[in-house]
Amino acid sequence: QVQLVESGGGSVQTGGSLRLSCVASGFAMAHCMGWFRQAPGKEREGVARIRASGASYYADSVKGRFTISLDNAKNTLYLEMASLKPEDTAMYYCAAALNLSGGYCYAPSWWPTYWGQGTQVTVSS
Repeated sequence: QVQLVESGGGSVQTGGSLRLSCVASGFAMAHCMGWFRQAPGKEREGVARIRASGASYYADSVKGRFTISLDNAKNTLYLEMASLKPEDTAMYYCAAALNLSGGYCYAPSWWPTYWGQGTQVTVSS
């Protein structure tokens, strides 16, 4: 059974930093893993994703500020967030697709199969 468990969310001021973690279990390797976020009243959007090869992709809104990484030895996905802005406030979800059912990882339209329960990030001005 695939499980994704996020942690690391919290409240910070503008310009602050946070690191989100997602411990994965129930599979050996995913085609693609990523982070999504959803603010109240808005659609869920992709933030960053990473292939098994290590290639990573980012939404324009977070490029240069967020870094996604994958520690295969620990089965853990990370999202390092710096220079946080109030518009980054959202529930952040870890997600994964074990195969190509959600499309190719490099495609902005990639949509995962499995989701974590989410961790809240709040950035105050």
